[in-house]
Amino acid sequence: MPTPHIQAECKDFAETVLMPGDPLRAKFVAENFLTNAVNINNVRGMLAFTGEYNGKKVSVMGSGMGMPSIGIYSYELFKHYGVNNIIRIGSCGAYSQDIHIRDVILSQGACTDSNYAYQYALNGTFAPIADFDLLRSAYEAASNMKIKVTVGNVLSSDVFYKVNDNWKRWADMGVLAVEMETAALYMNAAYLNKKALSILTVSDHFIYDEYTTSQERETTFADMIKIALAIA
Repeated sequence: MPTPHIQAECKDFAETVLMPGDPLRAKFVAENFLTNAVNINNVRGMLAFTGEYNGKKVSVMGSGMGMPSIGIYSYELFKHYGVNNIIRIGSCGAYSQDIHIRDVILSQGACTDSNYAYQYALNGTFAPIADFDLLRSAYEAASNMKIKVTVGNVLSSDVFYKVNDNWKRWADMGVLAVEMETAALYMNAAYLNKKALSILTVSDHFIYDEYTTSQERETTFADMIKIALAIA
C-alpha cells in the first residue's frame, strides 16, 4: 500500500518510529543501534529502516527539513501505516544561556511562526504539545541513564536564515531553542489521535560560540537516540 512518498507495506513499520530530520542519521541509527535492520523505504532518498532493539520491533525514518516535510511523512505514517508513536530525534539551536552544546531537550511544547494550523480552521491559536506518557517516560529513562535533560518549550520556525534578531523575544518568553519540525508533528498527532515527542540535541548556540559540524550532527548525538530507544 505505497503512498506518494513511502514505498513500504503497512506491516513493514513498527508501532513506534524514530524520526530524525536527516535520512543519513536514520541510516546511522539502524546500523549502530538496531539488529536485523532492513531498508524499507528510499523514495526521494528518505531512508527508512525497521529492525529490533532489545528484542522489540522499532523503525527509524528521516523526515527532511521543515514542517511541510515532516507534516507529509508523519501524516502518512500515522494515517496509512498504523504507526501510533513518532519520536523525533533532531537538532536545535539553543536560545537559553543555561543550555550548552550537545545538551538534550525534551520538547514539552512547540511555539511556531508557521501557518501550519490554518488548515484546521480553528477560531483561535492552537498550542501543540507532546504526549505526556512519552514525555514522562523519556524523562524517567534519561534519569535512569544519568543523562541530563531539560524539559520545556521550543520554537518551530519556517525560517533558518533569519534577517533579524527577534529570537531574543522568544528567549524572553522562556523558549529554550529553535528547530523546524516539532509543531507540525505535534499537530498531526493531535488531529489523528496519535502520540508524538521531540527529543532534541543542541547543535549550535545563539549566545555562545558553540556549534557542531554536519558530520557530528549525523553520527554523534547518541544520548537522545538512547533515550528514544528506551521508550520505543
